[in-house]
Amino acid sequence: MTNVDLVQVGKNLLKNGDTGESVELQSLWQDQPVVLFFLRRFGCQVCRWMATEISKLEPDLRASGVALVGVGPEELGLKDFKEGRFFKGSIYVDEQKKSYKDLGFKRYTALTVVPAALGKKVRDAAAKANAEGIQGNFSGDLLQSGGMLIVAKGGEKVLVHFIQDSPGDHLPLEDIAKVLGISANAKAGQMPVCNDAVCTR
Repeated sequence: MTNVDLVQVGKNLLKNGDTGESVELQSLWQDQPVVLFFLRRFGCQVCRWMATEISKLEPDLRASGVALVGVGPEELGLKDFKEGRFFKGSIYVDEQKKSYKDLGFKRYTALTVVPAALGKKVRDAAAKANAEGIQGNFSGDLLQSGGMLIVAKGGEKVLVHFIQDSPGDHLPLEDIAKVLGISANAKAGQMPVCNDAVCTR
C-alpha cells in the first residue's frame, strides 16, 4: 500500500454516471466513509463479476452509513453496465483518468494485452463468468487496470489502498467489511480464473 495524498487526489473531478454532474472526488467521503471500486472497464467481463461481488456488501455498507461507489475510466460501456445492474452503488466516470494515475493503477501495453486476449485462458475465464450469466465485450480501453480505495469519513485517513497487480486481483469481501468494522452477511462467489495472461475481457 502506497501513501495516498487525499488532498491532491480529492480534487480530481468525476462525472456522475446518472446526472452528468461533475463532482470532486473528496465530496464522496466528506459526510461518510466510502468504498471506491475502480473498474478496469465497464465492459470487462471479470470487472462486472467483481462489481456483482462487491454489491453483495451494499446492504451492510448502507446500514453502517458507508457509501459504495464505482468508478470507470471512460463513459464507453456505462449504459450497458447500468442496464445490466452489475453494481448496486453510485457510479462515476473519471474521464481524465487522473485518479487512476494518482492512485498508481497501472496500464498494460499492447504487447502484454493482445496475446492474452487471444489465448485459451481468456476463453476459460469467460466460460466461468458465462456460467454465472455475466457477459463482457472488448469495447473501450483494454490497457487500464483498477483497484480500490476505502476512505474514512471526512478524509480522516485512507483505510485501504488496493492496486490490482493482475486484472483478476480483488479484495475479499470479508477484508472490506473488517477494515470498516462492520459485520457482513455476504458470501463470496467463485471467481473466474484470471491472471496477467488471462484477463482482457
